[in-house]
Amino acid sequence: MSAHEVDERPELGVAMVGYAFMGAAHSQGWRNAHRFFDLPVRPAMTVVCGRTESATREAADKLGWSCWTTDWTEVLDRDDVQVVDICTPGDSHAEIALAALSAGKHVLCEKPLANTVAEAEKMAEAAAAAQQRGVLSAVGFNYRRTPALAYARELIASGAVGTVRHIRAHYLQDWIVDPDYPLVWRLRKDKAGSGALGDIGAHVVDLSQFLVGERLTEVAGHLTRFVDRRPLAEATSGLSATGGVETGEVTVDDAAVFFGRTESGALATYEATRFATGRKNAMRIEVNGSAGSIAFDFEAMNELHVYDATAAGRDTGFRRVLVTEPDHPYTGAWWPPGHGLGYEHTFVHEIADFVRDVASGTPPTPSFTDGLQVQRVLDAVERSSAAAARWTTV
Repeated sequence: MSAHEVDERPELGVAMVGYAFMGAAHSQGWRNAHRFFDLPVRPAMTVVCGRTESATREAADKLGWSCWTTDWTEVLDRDDVQVVDICTPGDSHAEIALAALSAGKHVLCEKPLANTVAEAEKMAEAAAAAQQRGVLSAVGFNYRRTPALAYARELIASGAVGTVRHIRAHYLQDWIVDPDYPLVWRLRKDKAGSGALGDIGAHVVDLSQFLVGERLTEVAGHLTRFVDRRPLAEATSGLSATGGVETGEVTVDDAAVFFGRTESGALATYEATRFATGRKNAMRIEVNGSAGSIAFDFEAMNELHVYDATAAGRDTGFRRVLVTEPDHPYTGAWWPPGHGLGYEHTFVHEIADFVRDVASGTPPTPSFTDGLQVQRVLDAVERSSAAAARWTTV
């Protein structure tokens, strides 16, 4: 196609609800998926929805959306919207997703799927019923679309590590180490559902199950909070009547550690914290099996380390694989070998897969049922922590 030719692919109209961090990341995906991947339809960034008129208008202009609204329910009746992309805090996921599915819109919903198991169950049930009508849905665990992790799944599925015996995963951040950091929505249970457990722990729970193709069946864990009260976000520049900055209660966990067992009996260990001083986005996962191991570190996201226990003794050792070859997952659409990809590319891949599935009528993954299962794991960890870290069935 020349620069002057019109893209004649049918349009897939998208409405995105929420425009902050995740909204910006998803917008990157909607803007670029059809430019780098051969998709049967072209996403149209039809409308972005937000609460504040001035901020939503600015987001539409900055992120590339054709128009904006402060009432997300308006998009449900628009004939030029076929997809609703939910990038809001968890407390609104269920309401928006249920309404969108009922209106016949395909839904992509950010993780975790909901704030409670009960909400997630309703969403999964509605998604299954909608799928019978050809209305599809998926939950946005973007790290599945990291080329090195997608390749790791292929290796494990092919038997490269043999029988899986250990999974160890951690996700470490430090953005709330300062006790004077304000009480933002991610630190409130009524908005976020949980803290480090749901925000970043959900990612490594999903990834571990994705990589080994098995679900966690029981967990034992502990949640902790290091800072109980923080300045109210709207009060950080002012003083209370008593002369101090007004504060509010932190109602989520700051850190989570837990064990897990898979269906086949593999032992898993997890850590999720937003208090790992110096760690900005340190997500690492390793799988050990009877015939080998794989290890991945997101701070070197284009690499996978592979150990083959069947090799001759003098040849053993972890082998570094640079996952940038054209026949690695997703990478053939991008740059020459050795030219690495970044965080934002995982969202382009997520959108490309979702659009291709919607166009073909193929149920996308991870499904709302997959999201519900992760929600059940998170709930089991909370219940275990409340019961002095007893083993708890998922």
